[in-house]
Amino acid sequence: MEDVWSLVLRVGAAWVALVFTLIVLPSALGVSLGISEAYLRVLVKTLEWATIRIEKGVKKPQPQIKTSATNGIIERDETPMEKEIVHPHRVDFEFSDIFYFCRKGFEAIVEDEVTQRFSSEELFSWNLLTRTNVNFHYISLRLTVVWVIGVIVRYCFLLPLRITLAAIGITSMIVGTTIVGQLPNSSMKDYLSEVVHLTCSRILVRALSGTIHYHNKENKPQKGGICVANHTSPIDAIILTNDGCYAMVGQVHGGLMGIIQRATVKACPHVWFERSEIKDRHLVTKRLREHVADKNKLPILIFPEGTCINNTSVMMFKKGSFEIGGTIYPVAIKYDPQFGDAFWNSSKYNIVSYLLRIMTSWAIVCNVWYMPPMVRQEGEDAVQFANRVRSAIARQGGLTELPWDGGLKRAKVKDTFKEEQQKNFSKMLVRNGSVGNLSAGTESD
Repeated sequence: MEDVWSLVLRVGAAWVALVFTLIVLPSALGVSLGISEAYLRVLVKTLEWATIRIEKGVKKPQPQIKTSATNGIIERDETPMEKEIVHPHRVDFEFSDIFYFCRKGFEAIVEDEVTQRFSSEELFSWNLLTRTNVNFHYISLRLTVVWVIGVIVRYCFLLPLRITLAAIGITSMIVGTTIVGQLPNSSMKDYLSEVVHLTCSRILVRALSGTIHYHNKENKPQKGGICVANHTSPIDAIILTNDGCYAMVGQVHGGLMGIIQRATVKACPHVWFERSEIKDRHLVTKRLREHVADKNKLPILIFPEGTCINNTSVMMFKKGSFEIGGTIYPVAIKYDPQFGDAFWNSSKYNIVSYLLRIMTSWAIVCNVWYMPPMVRQEGEDAVQFANRVRSAIARQGGLTELPWDGGLKRAKVKDTFKEEQQKNFSKMLVRNGSVGNLSAGTESD
């Protein structure tokens, strides 16, 4: 029995030493040995071969997958309500007018613009991972064999490797920030804090087999500014921190996340809020303004959508982030779903299940675009400014811009939205004399 344990310890020590030498140390120094690049090239060739096999194995053309809500599984008539209901040859209300609302209701039930953004986006071809389209069926034995080999590689090699790297990265983050946090406030402490954050983030990115392409680095967020980005996954913060340090803004958590938060806030001016404080907008705004006012502090990183969206769209930005003042540095993040689904459906998966899915995917590949800084214009309110920033991010990332609140992931549509549609219809009736005609007809009867 002792010989078995001795063998296990030797194998474990050799594994850790190999991981540390080939991955951790190069990551800490910010260099690459080309292992990730070679792995990605092999992966691309494999997926291209699988796509060709699928195309050859299909006996009949597959329907094209639609990714836009306006061109989805049903044909939508985008005629405005005013033109659909009100016709020039009549002004009276007719019973058939209700068919417009019936059709819109059925369209919303079959496929609406909101709820489909909270599920994994569909792929044009199977990536030998999760089948996100029902049109992908059994094709050939060779493709099945490749899939089985892929499962073995992902679960028996990549998963243990990534768990090891994640453990090293998280432990280094906690220990490093705790030690740095004991130092007195000085430029040296700030420098060491940035080194620890950058180093640990690079290790964690390697734990995801991450390949990130940063564009327009001359527009990187500067100290005293606010970095605003679209939100797809909790790893968005790691993706951005891999290229520069930020002061995070978020809610206080418990468990492992809470330990990390308490350790990092000692070394870096992150802004963590208690749940009761988040409801107090004035307190949150005050603390953020105090942070932005100090031009020596790191830029604040904020995800104003407030929830994760499935990498296809950008939803409504909360206006609070744009009431603070200061310079806004927009950032667009777009993941490549071919290699893995980075979206976190928090209403369906807990954080452990999500991380397991991420760590058993092929890789995390994404593009990050730093955009020119934006400031609030004269006469522009916070909502208009937020919409302008959102539009810029959507255009750069090739994302669909939606006016809906991401809070609909867990909440029902507010009554105000329903009342707005009712008011629009009522105004049309009054404007076109329908109400008056109906009243006159009733009195004559």
